[in-house]
Amino acid sequence: MWECGGQFAQPHSQYANTSVMLYEFQGFRPVVHESSFVHPQAAVSGNVIIGRDVYIGPGAAIRGDWGEIIISDGCNVQENCTVHMFPGVTVRLSEGAHIGHGAIIHGASVGRNSLIGMNAVVMDNVEIGDECIIGALCFIPANTKIPTRSLVVGNPGKIIKQVSDEMITWKTKGTQLYQRLPKECHESLRHCEPLREVPGDRPIQEALFKTWKEIIEKE
Repeated sequence: MWECGGQFAQPHSQYANTSVMLYEFQGFRPVVHESSFVHPQAAVSGNVIIGRDVYIGPGAAIRGDWGEIIISDGCNVQENCTVHMFPGVTVRLSEGAHIGHGAIIHGASVGRNSLIGMNAVVMDNVEIGDECIIGALCFIPANTKIPTRSLVVGNPGKIIKQVSDEMITWKTKGTQLYQRLPKECHESLRHCEPLREVPGDRPIQEALFKTWKEIIEKE
C-alpha cells in the first residue's frame, strides 16, 4: 500500500498517483491509518504515528526525526502548522485535538478535545489539559501546565476563565467537520484545470458552522 523513498500514495484517493511527502528517517517510518488524509504538500518524517480520521493540511511539517510524535484519532493539524521537539521527547496530540492554521507545537502535549488557535506557539514540556481552548496568537512558555477546561489568551498566555459547556460543544462540532474531511478528501479532492469563468449553475455551499462570536451575539 505504501512505499518508502518519497513515493507514497494515499489509498482510495484521487491522489492515488500523486507523490506524498512521507519520509523514513534512521529506520523510522511514519505510520498512517488508511482512514486519515495527509495532503501531498504536507511533510511527515520519521517516528510519527497518525491514528484514525486525522486530517493533515498542506504546508504542515511533522518532524519525528529527533523524537516521537503521536497524533491520536480524530485530530487535525491544519495548514502550515509545525510539530517538532528537542531530542528524546514525545509530542502527543490526544484524541480530537484541533491545531489551527499556522500553529507551532514544540515538544508539548495537547489534551483530549483541546483547541490550539491560529498562529499560537506551544513550547517545550508544556502540558495542555483536556478540553482547553488556546487563543489565536497565544504564546505558551516552556514547562507551563494548563489545567483542564482552561481558556488561555495572550503573550505570555494567561488563563482568563474556564471553558463553558456551550463553548466546548461549539469546539467539538467544529472538530467534527475536520473528522469528516479525510473521507471527503479521499473521495473528491483531485487535481484539476481551472474554469475560465464562473458557471451560471455554480452551487452555493452550505454554512455548516458559525464562529463563537456569531453564536453568542444571537443569544
